[in-house]
Amino acid sequence: MRAEKPEVVVHCAAYTAVDRAEEESDQAMTVNRDGTRNVAMAAAQVGATVVYPSTDYVFNGRSNTPYGPDGETSPVNAYGVSKLAGEQVLATSGCSWMVVRTSWLYGAGGWDFVDVVLGKGERPSVMTVVDDQVGCPTWTGSLAPGIVELAEAGAKGTHHLCDAGEATWLDLARQVAKEARLELEFTATSTLAWNAPARRPPYSVLDCSKVESVLGRRMVPWRESLRTYLLEAL
Repeated sequence: MRAEKPEVVVHCAAYTAVDRAEEESDQAMTVNRDGTRNVAMAAAQVGATVVYPSTDYVFNGRSNTPYGPDGETSPVNAYGVSKLAGEQVLATSGCSWMVVRTSWLYGAGGWDFVDVVLGKGERPSVMTVVDDQVGCPTWTGSLAPGIVELAEAGAKGTHHLCDAGEATWLDLARQVAKEARLELEFTATSTLAWNAPARRPPYSVLDCSKVESVLGRRMVPWRESLRTYLLEAL
């Protein structure tokens, strides 16, 4: 930090294995809380602003309306607890900071749910997908430029940045299959029946109106972003 003297540091390093975090909560905390504290302390020494990408999983999902940046946080899994802890140590670190919460990310450079669907579609098959969790599918190609725009605008505090609209995982899977012309059939299942190690919030849609006001534009609809991504990726 002292050598580079940055104005803005985007702190992308994170422990993001949601299910594994249930057994590795200490490791998740070491990365997401303690690692964030280290970055914030170093940034404070050179006067840099830290941008911290965070998650919809800081909420418990009991709402039936989109969560605003000031909404009450109450994570239901170890991953969400660790990411919220990172937000909290950042806010009390003494450095200039901005938290950017997002959700249901997919994009180049990592293995994600869209990749899972595309892999299933390599041959005609049936895929079982949860249909009782609702969130905001978001392309990293929307998030990354948005973070840059917010930083350039000098934004501070907590913001929500997702593609527009909401969907279930089944909605997203069907849209991937449609855009990629996959020979896939889908069977709906419940979160309870899926029985993943980590609990998920049933409703984690984020209200992005604050970001839209700062950037002076509306968020791109998630189906449009997905189409753009698949045209590039396939």
